[in-house]
Amino acid sequence: MSRPLVRALGQGVRWATSLRGGGSAFPGLVMEKLHPRFVQEELAKLPLGVVVISGTNGKTTTTKMTVQLLRSQGLRVFTNRTGSNFVRGVAASLLAEMDAFGRLAADVAVLELDEAHAVHFVKQVQPRIGLLLNIMRDQLDRFGEIDTTRRMLRQVARATTGTVVLNREDPRIASLAEDLSDGTAVSWFGLSDALRPMFPSDDDMRDGLRQVDPGEQDTQVPSSSRPDAEVLLEAVNARSVELDVRGRAHEATVDLYGVYNQYNAAAALAVALQVLGDSADVASLVAELGKVTPAFGRGETITVQDKPLQLLLVKNPAGFRLSLASASADAYATMIAINDQYADGRDVSWLWDVDFDSLREGGVDVVSGVRAWDMALRLDYDLVPVAAVEPDLETALRRFIAGSGDRPMRIFCTYTAMLSLRKILGGMTHVAAI
Repeated sequence: MSRPLVRALGQGVRWATSLRGGGSAFPGLVMEKLHPRFVQEELAKLPLGVVVISGTNGKTTTTKMTVQLLRSQGLRVFTNRTGSNFVRGVAASLLAEMDAFGRLAADVAVLELDEAHAVHFVKQVQPRIGLLLNIMRDQLDRFGEIDTTRRMLRQVARATTGTVVLNREDPRIASLAEDLSDGTAVSWFGLSDALRPMFPSDDDMRDGLRQVDPGEQDTQVPSSSRPDAEVLLEAVNARSVELDVRGRAHEATVDLYGVYNQYNAAAALAVALQVLGDSADVASLVAELGKVTPAFGRGETITVQDKPLQLLLVKNPAGFRLSLASASADAYATMIAINDQYADGRDVSWLWDVDFDSLREGGVDVVSGVRAWDMALRLDYDLVPVAAVEPDLETALRRFIAGSGDRPMRIFCTYTAMLSLRKILGGMTHVAAI
């Protein structure tokens, strides 16, 4: 079968699966079997090459930010916007974006890749630019140990041909600068000394949970002994950040839930600068950060019965801890939904590394998901009152909404729980398509 016919077949499969409301990666599986070099050949045609974004936390939001920044500068950007971050997911996204003649209207690809699958991807496609965010003890049931994750990202860094953008505050990420291929450059993003306690690395977490205090000074590794960052997050406020970009001060609005998204904004800006080079309009890029909306499930707000319901993805101690620290002081109705499917991580013992004291005063209205009782036990140890435990997500969600009264609602949820909740909510109200 000729390649145009294989591609047409793949597009037909993609169309058919879209009618069923799912199966986003299945057309990519078809292309893997019938045309294994499909992704490699198509992405090789892009004049500005491929950007790969990987790491434990923040991939989806940082990718969304980067895409929007580059599009604001006039670039045509291809991305795997469904969040299917395996090679076959990229293939499926390519099929979705091509016209009837198999043409892709794009200058650059910006791809979010799972750490393990990024290794397979870079064997086929060498990225021109790589952004590596962080390494945390997330889903160790998949990777075995944290240094396995580092070795995976090391392969991504070594496959990058142009520039690797690294988080200078994460020691395992920073050490990748010593493992690059000849000719590959390094660019850094980072934090001011005052902000480092807000964003602990995995080693900081192992040393003991630290209180989130923006005023605390971190004197262990002063900024003078770390590499200069092209983009430095200097200070965070309620809805804005202060940035040092190439030695010049800027203030940007970042209207996304969670202080971690303000750090993601610095990472996205750093990689956008590498893509754009000398043509970058820094002031315009900084202004564009204020227009970014949340990625699905990452602080996304859905209106239900005329009340806001916020979905907050949590999947490891650092993310859950920062999400709780970012929570508004307003009286929210709170639900927690914890699953243990493959995409969540089978081992939920990480919940014991999260401090839930901040929920003690208001309590939790409903705990749900496959591991609802594990979550309820964890909350009990922190003396957080739980009004109801209901493992079935739909029953729990309806009970939660009915009992929320006039309060705004928020749900802390793992990945598969978030997908299920969005589907259930889609039957109640408008939910944006993924």
